[in-house]
Amino acid sequence: MHDAVIHVIDDAEDVRDSLAVLLQSAGYRSRTYASALDFLGVVRGGWNGCIVADVRMPGMTGIELQKELLLRGIRLPVIIITAHADVPMAVAALKAGAVDFIEKPFRDKLLLDSIRAALATTPEEAGRPRSAGALLATLSAREREVMLLLVAGHPNKVVADRLGISPRTVEVHRAHIMEKTGAGNLADLVRMACLFDDRSFR
Repeated sequence: MHDAVIHVIDDAEDVRDSLAVLLQSAGYRSRTYASALDFLGVVRGGWNGCIVADVRMPGMTGIELQKELLLRGIRLPVIIITAHADVPMAVAALKAGAVDFIEKPFRDKLLLDSIRAALATTPEEAGRPRSAGALLATLSAREREVMLLLVAGHPNKVVADRLGISPRTVEVHRAHIMEKTGAGNLADLVRMACLFDDRSFR
């Protein structure tokens, strides 16, 4: 059994119960909470482990929870899960300090891998591999423009209009960006762009 405690925060009881069973089977101790406010009522500085929190919850969202924890100086890594994922939401969560953003339904292995990564690093270090800078530096100026618009949540047609190019050209640039950075999907690209200080490759 791992020493770390995984704090599961979700207003859906069935989600809490299923995640508790999954974590127990993987050798983790867990505690569950029906809301972010319930968790904030008991959390203390110095706790170890990490948080798995839903985005949309009554009273306080998962992203608002992240911000409140930072204000309190509590540095538990946060993994955001949601059934209503979109790029702007992912950007907001990652910029607020989440170490990962996972869309429901997800494979058990994906969440467990994310938890292992969260426990192995600090929130400040998470998602900032040195290789990210090198990969982003391989992008051309136009590819960087396309990437920044894509991770801001704009569809190909809007990106094309903004840059004065065709949607087909945007698709080509997008394919090149994915290939150069090794991103498997747009969510991976969002993580890379948000968690790496992009001033160094502009």
